[in-house]
Amino acid sequence: MHARRTFAKLPLTLVLLVQFLNTTLRLYGADEPDETAAATRDTAKPMFQYQSAGIEVPAATADEPKVEAFGPETILAARQYLDDGAHYWVREQGCIACHSTGTYMVERSALTLWLGSPSDEVRADFIAAVPEVNAMAGDVAFVSVWRSSGLAAWDKHVTGILSEPTDRSLHSTMMQLEPEGFFRTYTEAEIPHISTHFEVTVQAARAVVNAPGWLANLTDAGTIERIERMKKFLGEHVPVNDYELALKLQLASLMPELVPQQQREAAIEMLWRLQQPDGGWSTRRMSPTQMWHDEMAPVTVSMIESEPDAAAPASDPYMTGFAIVLLREAGIPATDERIQKGIVWLRENQRVSGRWWMKSLFRDTYHYITYISTAQALRALALCGEIPQLAR
Repeated sequence: MHARRTFAKLPLTLVLLVQFLNTTLRLYGADEPDETAAATRDTAKPMFQYQSAGIEVPAATADEPKVEAFGPETILAARQYLDDGAHYWVREQGCIACHSTGTYMVERSALTLWLGSPSDEVRADFIAAVPEVNAMAGDVAFVSVWRSSGLAAWDKHVTGILSEPTDRSLHSTMMQLEPEGFFRTYTEAEIPHISTHFEVTVQAARAVVNAPGWLANLTDAGTIERIERMKKFLGEHVPVNDYELALKLQLASLMPELVPQQQREAAIEMLWRLQQPDGGWSTRRMSPTQMWHDEMAPVTVSMIESEPDAAAPASDPYMTGFAIVLLREAGIPATDERIQKGIVWLRENQRVSGRWWMKSLFRDTYHYITYISTAQALRALALCGEIPQLAR
């Protein structure tokens, strides 16, 4: 389970084998050899979303009651939910995952001003996963990107100082860059976070920009060349769907020189156009099903296209939170009435456990997108002045 923690002591061939098996068999539960087994897996409903010693988070379901009133107590419940999910993953799983600990380190660190410092235990797990110099070739691209992004976010928002593990992690990550300038994503479609090579590469840009002073002080010619190659890919990439156009707006806040003003304006106009009458946004409206990934698994396509509201997808907390974050980072004031409609939607749709429920667009079991949605909703609320600075 925790073989990756000792990579520096293993021969390179074993490093590669362990990373491969960890990624393909454990990281996203891809342990079934055929679609029939996958379909069986997707109908097995767990009792708990997260369960470990002292942690019992009930399964994420659509029928969980909504909060009677959003406020400090429900925010604290959301913070506890994020902590519980990340601690479960560290203690019971053997990998870094974008839908749990990756999200925690990146988004929870960004909420330090409002919610206090995130968990040292989770950071320690990330540090333990950073390869030593002689094992960097065994890193897995999309896992490496999220590890580096999490450590960089911690350094930016928690300590304000670049740490040695973050520096080492970033150098390892940049070694995984493909010749074309992108980072390779997972073989199955995880929506969101690792849906396409472009999305993973934007997250890599977030990592190198967030790491305090890292870019400015780079001297290694090989790493500098890879950064320039990554930037060329990011700047020249043509979005394949509206979600990637939204990611261009995120990129504009990180590396503004890569996104022309016309493209920023097009992304903002698109987000306003796709806002629903109830004030929210819908992830499923951001792309045709078949264009979320290079090759969509039939089981995933069937699940998405069989939803009762497939013809007119309803608002959801992930895209609502993410759209607000993007618009705020683009300079749209929190007082804009359209942003305020989205904030009202988020306030009215939190569940009593503290989380924001959302059905997975990958498989119908643990609904880890609920975890991603909760972190994104809190980020949106914080950027709009809806979260007070709570007691540490």
